[in-house]
Amino acid sequence: MELQHINVKLIVSDPAAVDLERLVPIFHGWIQEQSREELLLDVADYRHVPGGPGVILIGHEANYSVDDTNHRLGVRYNRKAAVAGTNQGRLAQAARAALAACQALETDPSLDGKLRFNGQEIEISMNDRLIAPNNAATRQALEPEFSAFFRKLFAGSVHGLAFDNGDARRLFGVLARSSRIFTTGELLKNLNA
Repeated sequence: MELQHINVKLIVSDPAAVDLERLVPIFHGWIQEQSREELLLDVADYRHVPGGPGVILIGHEANYSVDDTNHRLGVRYNRKAAVAGTNQGRLAQAARAALAACQALETDPSLDGKLRFNGQEIEISMNDRLIAPNNAATRQALEPEFSAFFRKLFAGSVHGLAFDNGDARRLFGVLARSSRIFTTGELLKNLNA
């Protein structure tokens, strides 16, 4: 199974401390500077939608957002364009992009250090029900890929994977939870090792 359209979401440690309104000018700045690897185009503000997409930075190849999907605030990278290479390479590309964005937001002075990744939980989903339907067969096919990826990302530390294959209308995905707390910098270093 060839993975494409990978979403990576890093869960925020203190959602109540984050002011989503401050993200709009930050994301506009990223467009002006073209500071990510993808071509960035526009910002969409969906803060009014409870448990929704939050603030989205729309790009040609990918979107970045700070979203509250399933009432879990996090920094999300949503790859829209196909990526060549192996499944491990595509997972690493999406994770690097999400971690780099999270790191940029964590250090942005206008957020006063209030947006922080919790260091233990990462959600990965496939935004393509044709390639990866949300069912037991997909889980069986992809669990070894996710296990290998998270073993590297978490530098061999104890971690668990949780799959939700109960609803075919939902995207196929996995929640990885590490026993150890990592910084975004440590996770990037682990990916590049």
